Amino acid sequence: MCGIVGYIGVKEKRNFLLSGLKELEYRGYDSAGIAVLKNGEIDSFKATGKLSHLDAKTKNYSSSGFGIGIGHTRWATHGKPTEINAHPHWGKFSYVIHNGIIENYKEIKEDLLKDGVEFLSQTDTEVIVHLFEKFIRNGETAFSAFEKTVSSLQGAYAILLISLKEPDVIFFAKNAVPLVIGKSTDNEIFFSSSDAPLIGWVKEVMYLEDGQYGWAQNHSITLLKNTTSQSLKMQPLTLDKISAQKDGYRFFMEKEIYEQSLVVGETLMGRIKGNSVVLDELSHINFDNINAIKICACGTSYHAALTASYLFERLAKVRCNVEIASEFRYKTPLLDTTTLFVVISQSGETADTLEALKMAKNRGMTTLAICNVDNSSIVRTADFTLLTRAGIEKGVASTKAFATQVITLWLFTLFMGEQKKTIPSELMTEEIEALLRIPLALHVDEAIHEKLHRLSKRYLHGHGFFFIGRDIFYPLALEGALKLKEISYLHAEGYPAGEMKHGPIALADSELFTIALMPKTLLYDKMKSNVEELSARDSTLLVISPETFELADDFIKTKAHIHPMGEFFEMMLITQLLALEISIRLGNDVDMPRNLAKSVTVE
Repeated sequence: MCGIVGYIGVKEKRNFLLSGLKELEYRGYDSAGIAVLKNGEIDSFKATGKLSHLDAKTKNYSSSGFGIGIGHTRWATHGKPTEINAHPHWGKFSYVIHNGIIENYKEIKEDLLKDGVEFLSQTDTEVIVHLFEKFIRNGETAFSAFEKTVSSLQGAYAILLISLKEPDVIFFAKNAVPLVIGKSTDNEIFFSSSDAPLIGWVKEVMYLEDGQYGWAQNHSITLLKNTTSQSLKMQPLTLDKISAQKDGYRFFMEKEIYEQSLVVGETLMGRIKGNSVVLDELSHINFDNINAIKICACGTSYHAALTASYLFERLAKVRCNVEIASEFRYKTPLLDTTTLFVVISQSGETADTLEALKMAKNRGMTTLAICNVDNSSIVRTADFTLLTRAGIEKGVASTKAFATQVITLWLFTLFMGEQKKTIPSELMTEEIEALLRIPLALHVDEAIHEKLHRLSKRYLHGHGFFFIGRDIFYPLALEGALKLKEISYLHAEGYPAGEMKHGPIALADSELFTIALMPKTLLYDKMKSNVEELSARDSTLLVISPETFELADDFIKTKAHIHPMGEFFEMMLITQLLALEISIRLGNDVDMPRNLAKSVTVE
């Protein structure tokens, strides 16, 4: 989740740009850069790593007096986290910064290459500035060129662009990615990805809506949508920086639960074309030589892997085995080069997973990393990588990391099925249609959240929780139990529902809380039978299902879905919110649970 800042005015541009980017560090980044246009010249500075590196590069730079500036922190999605891939990107006379993903960048880039345009970076962003300059070379004004550029883009974007053709103007555009504009009492104009960088500089802000674009010029702002002029809707700015970083949510974990719809959209962008999955990162794998998959992971990533194992065998018809990395390391595994070895890690630094990866590499296996952080140890070690594009996750308990891992694995399953010709075209069409509906399924229903808040007061005692499910809802039950354990410190276990009668049902009584995942699209009657067995033993039942269940003590009604994964992701949201609300009622620090760390870099 990259960060953007921009400024028009007479103050020292460097100071605001760097301080603003500092306030956006919580969003995560691997490189940063600024560009300042003053007196008909543009100065640009970029650096990888921490903002302190960019600060050191610009310590002797001064830009007081009227001018304009833009700044950016980048979280890599296309191309490695190198200085050349850092923003701003430039053409002959213009510079651009961009958050999001340009879904049709390949098509635009191909056309520009035919026109003789030279590209420096591996990013999708660079096509924006070259397309803008192409329109100007074809006789358009800078304003009409920007309008045509924006209308040519597909995907998610927050864009700031500056050009020597209009040296007192910042062009801006917003679609599916946040962008805020502020105006000070001195008529300075500010841009940012969120409120935090603007606190202390302005008192009122405007939150751009999807599809809006325009340009800011000295004292004025022109705002348009579909070429039609829009009114400026300014509103008071919060004065609490931590609250601003949380976008008004109580905890970062809550914010991250709510933004899963957005980040899953980013995970999908550019990876589906028509009825095919496009994963250019894996184009050099010879799938004819791959007969099976072995996945190693820990914790939440292990649960994502278990979910994927059902998908690989059901959809791609490829045998899939999943192992906990800390166990795999110390056994004597039978490994062969016809098995693709996959590791999953949010941070890319998980020690046990990294060591398992090294073992596979030493055996000559083809290796794939599914990870959120480019240039991490696991990514550097693996032969191939798929980035999950979740952005930084401040809450220690993973939420959006899990969602994006499952989506990435689902994409990979379909890609592999296509490559091996094991998935029928009709099924492929159904799966892609289901994939594209997931961002909508991940919108949090405020009424359900409020109900979970009210229900949570009933679940603060007792001697434990059973989360139960079948098929892909079994690993979801494991993940739901893990979330509750991590942040509430209450005992919780995930079980395959059919296994309850093989021992665990002995614990059932009124003080045992059962969270039953009962999807309508998959094994509903079997689940119903299992839950009835628990009800007969007087277990307290919280049932999550689109079908009303009379025996439930508490019931959360989900939407009707035509695909199990739609139900999977909606139920995932509910289990995350339930854990959150229980933890809050117990007075715990949701974002920093005791004894846990975000990245486990030791055994």
